[in-house]
Amino acid sequence: MLTLHVAEASPETAVLVDGAYVAAVGPYEELAAVYEDARLRRWPGILTSGLLNPYGPELLEGMYHPDPREADEFGTEPITGPRAQAIFRADPARLGASARRGVQRLLAHGTVAVAGELRGRAAKDAVRRAGLAVGQRPQAMPGPPSFSPTPLVLLPALTVGGPARFAVFDVPDRAALVRQGASTCVATVLAGRLVHRRR
Repeated sequence: MLTLHVAEASPETAVLVDGAYVAAVGPYEELAAVYEDARLRRWPGILTSGLLNPYGPELLEGMYHPDPREADEFGTEPITGPRAQAIFRADPARLGASARRGVQRLLAHGTVAVAGELRGRAAKDAVRRAGLAVGQRPQAMPGPPSFSPTPLVLLPALTVGGPARFAVFDVPDRAALVRQGASTCVATVLAGRLVHRRR
């Protein structure tokens, strides 16, 4: 089924998705006129190719992402450093669930690709199952590790026939995205599937 995605502040870069691939990219009015039967998804803000987060190991293996049911014991924010490693040593089974929750946080920040050498099977499986691409770390790393690193690493523009992998941010333009960061993400699409949508 064809799906046409358009964001209010970037109607010139609407994206037509056919399954897992990009079928067309162009001005919304032109695509809507040609593909009248496509399902329409309207978003606020701008539609971009999504972000590469270069801190895959640090975020998925170096942090413990508590389950909401553990809030009384661990809180709700990621735990880093020796405390995180102590949690993993005490119960190695927590690695997989933590990595999956970490991936969900990445998706909620418009991340469609990660970089860095993941060593453990749990994190590798979480990345693969989500459909995140794996890329190369940039030579100059933004820092410190964050779900919204500064500066953000935007992926190249979408191309027809390429994977339907992109994100939408509720900002008026790219300059505002740089200023406000990846927490402005309202939707993330991987392989044509809507994998995150802000409620």
